[in-house]
Amino acid sequence: MVVVAVGGVALALLFPLLSGGNAQQRLKAVAENKKAGSTQKSGAFNRLVEGQKDNRRKQIQETLKQIDEREKQRKKRLTLRMQLMQAGLDISVNMFWIFSVITAVLFAVPPLIFGIPWYVSVLAGIVGFFGFPRWLLGFLRKRRQNIFLNDFADAIDVMVRGLKAGLPVSDAMKVIAAESGPPVGPEFSEVVEGQRVGITIDQGIERMFERMPLSEVNFLGIVMSIQSKTGGNLSEALNNLSKVLRDRKKMKAKIRAVSQEAKSSAAIIGALPFVIMGALTVLNPNYLNPLFNTSSGNIMLVGCGLWMLTGVLVMRKMINFEI
Repeated sequence: MVVVAVGGVALALLFPLLSGGNAQQRLKAVAENKKAGSTQKSGAFNRLVEGQKDNRRKQIQETLKQIDEREKQRKKRLTLRMQLMQAGLDISVNMFWIFSVITAVLFAVPPLIFGIPWYVSVLAGIVGFFGFPRWLLGFLRKRRQNIFLNDFADAIDVMVRGLKAGLPVSDAMKVIAAESGPPVGPEFSEVVEGQRVGITIDQGIERMFERMPLSEVNFLGIVMSIQSKTGGNLSEALNNLSKVLRDRKKMKAKIRAVSQEAKSSAAIIGALPFVIMGALTVLNPNYLNPLFNTSSGNIMLVGCGLWMLTGVLVMRKMINFEI
């Protein structure tokens, strides 16, 4: 019994020393397994995050590609009816052609009354039918677009404040439609009215872009389309868009100020021949008669007019900058 007891005590004392290396190895193996498991989990999480980012980038690229395709198609099918709509004119295409006929008559009759050759009257009638109405239509379109741009950034700010206050996008647009003046208010009102008949906000802004073909409206459509497909903080995106719009507006104002001298010079050079002709007519009424009463004089007038028109168009192209 004594021998057995002594052996048990000795075994109890020596066992930890004999098996300590194996225990440390087991503990080390367990720690390595835990570390490997956490590394695998971290790698899987990182791969998941990268996959989500890749999917988001692909969705954004697809959205931008679709918007570019729609823009190309819209430019190809720009009709006279759409131009009238962009100018804010609530008239039919037939009414526009009637107006063109009236202006053609008004341009063609005065040369005949003053005894100017008939082909000058024909040229004046062509200008009155094709040139002046189109120029007037373009002028009205440009003026309406400039008025829209002056108030568009403020409308985006109203939408941002509404979203931060907890309003949905549709209600924020209703506020803009009710509080903003034309043409911003009516354009957003069209979007709101479209939602009542099942048109989505993206489609409504796309139709707004058809009525108001501006890069700023296209930016809004891109932001809304990407946010609807990929998610994100819409108020922050619209706030950034508002800053971009204001920066573009400042840049356009700077460019307009820098190019104003060149525009003034072009206006003076373009008006100088007519001013001299008027002065000569007052001082010596018969001095310029050969230009109007002879064939060679008429050819010189037409050639000088075309040459002046070419110079004016070249100068206009040089001083117009697109942002």
